[in-house]
Amino acid sequence: MKIIIETERLLLRELLPSDKEGIFHLDSDMDVHEFLGKNPIKTIEEAQNVIDFVRLQYQENGIGRWAVLLKENHEFIGWAGLKLVKEEINGHQNFYDLGYRFIKSFWQKGYGYEAAKACLDYAFNVMHLENVYAHAMVGNEGSKRILEKIGMKNTGTFFHEEDECVWFEINKKDYY
Repeated sequence: MKIIIETERLLLRELLPSDKEGIFHLDSDMDVHEFLGKNPIKTIEEAQNVIDFVRLQYQENGIGRWAVLLKENHEFIGWAGLKLVKEEINGHQNFYDLGYRFIKSFWQKGYGYEAAKACLDYAFNVMHLENVYAHAMVGNEGSKRILEKIGMKNTGTFFHEEDECVWFEINKKDYY
């Protein structure tokens, strides 16, 4: 297992085919999908498709979301990381998006903040990016709080598909 990022409590590594049960547990939960279009997955095959899609991003773009494991026992608790977004969203195209998603029983324990902060550090210190972006649905207070806590700036709202979202961005020079 090649660890990409290690924090005080977490390990981040590439998503593997063996993570399909964890992805299913995560993405079949309606509460997790409350602010993701309310369309949770229903089968283990769909979980495998999610992993295949992310692994294709690794091959095509050299980056994608990573599995997040508890350091103490290597339990899969969700994913976090950067993704190259090639389509246009909120007037931006070909940008790096910071994202994360955790199994509900791991919410409100600081893991989202810890993983997001580590991914932002990776973006600026390893990838040498100048800017990182993120967005969350207007009602997703937990996600917005994490993005603000890691220093990202709320620059306004926009509609993505039919959902009103808040746009966040940070420049490397403003991070340090």
